[in-house]
Amino acid sequence: MRWNHPLRGPISPGAFIPLAEESGLITQLGAWALHEACREAASWPGDLRVAVNVSAVQFRKTGLEQSVMRALAASGLPAGRLELEITESVLMQDSDAVIGSLHRLRAMGVRIALDDFGTGYSSLSYLCRFPFDKIKIDRAFIRDIDEPVAAAVVRAVVGLGERLGMAITAEGVETEEQLVQVRRKGCTEVQGFLLGRPLPAAEAMTLVAGRVAA
Repeated sequence: MRWNHPLRGPISPGAFIPLAEESGLITQLGAWALHEACREAASWPGDLRVAVNVSAVQFRKTGLEQSVMRALAASGLPAGRLELEITESVLMQDSDAVIGSLHRLRAMGVRIALDDFGTGYSSLSYLCRFPFDKIKIDRAFIRDIDEPVAAAVVRAVVGLGERLGMAITAEGVETEEQLVQVRRKGCTEVQGFLLGRPLPAAEAMTLVAGRVAA
């Protein structure tokens, strides 16, 4: 998501999402993003999924599950094509309540991904408490993947995902060398500016159609 400000131009989510969380607007913004993402994805080829980030504030407020159900019903998107991404900060709020909500979302068929994996203190413990569908390796490890420690972490997470039956995505892939490296480590899914930058919905649809046709 990007905010195209009339005076400041494109503003990254890192600049305005914290303000939306502080003001409470994140609930409405998150619901809008969820509905728009589902609506757009419903017109994509059937084997493609859409991922939507969910804020810790959205979990603290009631109604997230209902918002997901409404978005799926309104768009006609199958639940299995929606993936919700959460960070460790979400689980730290009230882990029992959040994990209960995640289980209910999972029961609907929605996929759940653990985003920015490796940046928190308790990432591994949460893998024991909830069977995530996907682990997304934080971009910090991909940025430094030519360093032995970062490379070892990536290999370890890939191995962990294989054993737990979880897909692995490398975040922040921006160069061909990084792409080669993450593939060598066993990552089968990647995300980053090398593959595509943020686009308006219409341009994203054109990009998707072109890649599927190729």
